[in-house]
Amino acid sequence: MKALAALMIAALLLSGFPGFAESAAAQEVQVTSEEIQSIRESAEQGDAAAQVKLGDMYRKGESIQRDYAEAVKWYRSAAEQGFAEGQFSLGGMYYEGKGIPEDKAEAIKWARRAAEQGYPKAQFMLGHAYSKGEGVPQDDAESVKWYRRAVKQFRRAAEQGDAQAQAALGRIYDRGRAVPEDDAESVKWYRLAAEQGHISAQYNLGAKYANGKGVPKNNEEAVKWYLTAAVQGHSSAQYNLGLMYDSGKGVSQDKVEAAKWYVRAAEQGNTSAEFQLFHLMDQDGVDILQNNTGAIKVIRRVAERGNDSAQFYLGLIYDTGEVIPQNYAEAVKWYRRAAEQGVASAQVNLGVKYDKGEGVPENDAEAVKWYRRAAEQGDALAQSKLGLKYDKGEGVPQSYREAYIWYSLAVANGKQAASLRDNMAEKLSPA
Repeated sequence: MKALAALMIAALLLSGFPGFAESAAAQEVQVTSEEIQSIRESAEQGDAAAQVKLGDMYRKGESIQRDYAEAVKWYRSAAEQGFAEGQFSLGGMYYEGKGIPEDKAEAIKWARRAAEQGYPKAQFMLGHAYSKGEGVPQDDAESVKWYRRAVKQFRRAAEQGDAQAQAALGRIYDRGRAVPEDDAESVKWYRLAAEQGHISAQYNLGAKYANGKGVPKNNEEAVKWYLTAAVQGHSSAQYNLGLMYDSGKGVSQDKVEAAKWYVRAAEQGNTSAEFQLFHLMDQDGVDILQNNTGAIKVIRRVAERGNDSAQFYLGLIYDTGEVIPQNYAEAVKWYRRAAEQGVASAQVNLGVKYDKGEGVPENDAEAVKWYRRAAEQGDALAQSKLGLKYDKGEGVPQSYREAYIWYSLAVANGKQAASLRDNMAEKLSPA
């Protein structure tokens, strides 16, 4: 049973098809071209296990290009032979609509076939489906029946020392599915799995210590387990470790170290980490580029999604050329996107580009336009620069009165422009 469970059991209650998402404990294994060819040949000869393996590789994009349609093809080949893992995996593709149109009823059909063979992930999935009424009528009695069958299988394997079964059982007690919710029991199984190197169990054990559930609250222990999982690539562990460094809980406060872990999590698409990363930049003034080569990639991705702060920072990165080759045209492009969303700093910097003719043709009127937009938002630098334009009559008719007004506003907002203001005052005074 232990060997069978190692093949069958993965993380539960993740987003999407319950139990179908890739196990957080799994390490990506690079397979050689010779090994891929061998798996393919076995699959083509009708080996159901090889067909599922090839389907997994296409689904996860491991060692070959991700291709959901190909994954469906191989899962179906295994499923039609009655291979439980293939049936469950095909059900997962129908559930998530990957490589095939989404069809919850069809997903349940294939999961049921696997469940009736005793496949615990499929049993758990049916429990979830009946609980939520997804693909089947909502039915609490059926939900409990399938959850209990899954728990029985998981417990048997867990007691034999299977780490994935232990992690699954920990999650079941954590969520109170088919058993009463029990934090202490959850911690027990998470710990057993974590000590065997199961990454998601390590993360979950860290969370238990951080929240004081099932164990006394202990931030140092939380950091220990978060770090253990984070260095192995667990996105949520990386994010939570960043939070610990950010707040100084369980570890000396270190905003730069927090940024490092936020970047690693954000590189994996963790949007909460992206938010915290930009909070560090905007609110705490942390240089997130320090020792973080992945930060630019994150900033660019967020900028391309339309985030104005990211667009401004990407423009600044291209403008200064301290991290990547200087490129004024790219700086202008990103400043403009942020400026059009109302970011005052981007409006000022775009005005400067027009003022100097960097990345765009020199154009005083355009410079004035962008300085004015920022100045009207109270930006002191923009107010000072707009005052200078009126002072010199560049892009606007010369007006000492307007220059004096904008210089005065700049001084009031903290810009050291008092000498310019006073000079205007003298020019406005009767001779």
